[in-house]
Amino acid sequence: MFLKVESLKKSYKTGEISTQVLKGVGMCLDRGEVGVILGPSGSGKSTLVNIIGGIDRCDSGRVMIEGADITQHKDNQLTDYRREQVGFVFQFYNLIPNLTVGENIEVVSNISKKPLDIDSVLKAVGMLDKKFRFPRELSGGEQQRVSIARAVIKNPKLLLCDEPTGALDFSTSREILKLLQQINKDFGTTILMITHNTAISALANRVYRMRSGEIVEETINESIMSAERIEW
Repeated sequence: MFLKVESLKKSYKTGEISTQVLKGVGMCLDRGEVGVILGPSGSGKSTLVNIIGGIDRCDSGRVMIEGADITQHKDNQLTDYRREQVGFVFQFYNLIPNLTVGENIEVVSNISKKPLDIDSVLKAVGMLDKKFRFPRELSGGEQQRVSIARAVIKNPKLLLCDEPTGALDFSTSREILKLLQQINKDFGTTILMITHNTAISALANRVYRMRSGEIVEETINESIMSAERIEW
């Protein structure tokens, strides 16, 4: 098992009030699988993925990546984990506005131990011809493609996507989902995606439904739909 989450709990305190966000969550993904976490706002999806990605810490429980418990990592170990093993794609692209497309990706490439070739990744996401453009010269879909390229350049084992199509129209969303499927196929990248959109669950090997800090349903899809066929 590539990713295994066991009995994960997380609470946040505001003054004297403590809110439990995760209530003993468990889930898993094999290497090379695509997982989707469905659930409404406030269900704990982003908190779960932030802990898996080493951005946040849990109160108790375990997150095992290839047998290593990252919840026991020290801060410097978590930094190395995020840098070397995890790529992040967010709803908002977070590109550096005064850097070109190529430079936005090069920033990540320069801090990676075994980065992929920049031009090869740009070609894979259909943005090689926009290498010298600035973010302000790109559409939303193009900026998300650059965001994905930036996440993939370090050749991560795990790609975490938080509402990657949330700010895009249907046509552009489908193109981004096609791209993620292609990355999964070409690079063997394990992908875990958060979404409100139930239609996207058809693209995943495993689907987890969250509600009020708990996973209430797990589904394993026997057949995976192509992003080209998805409708919503």
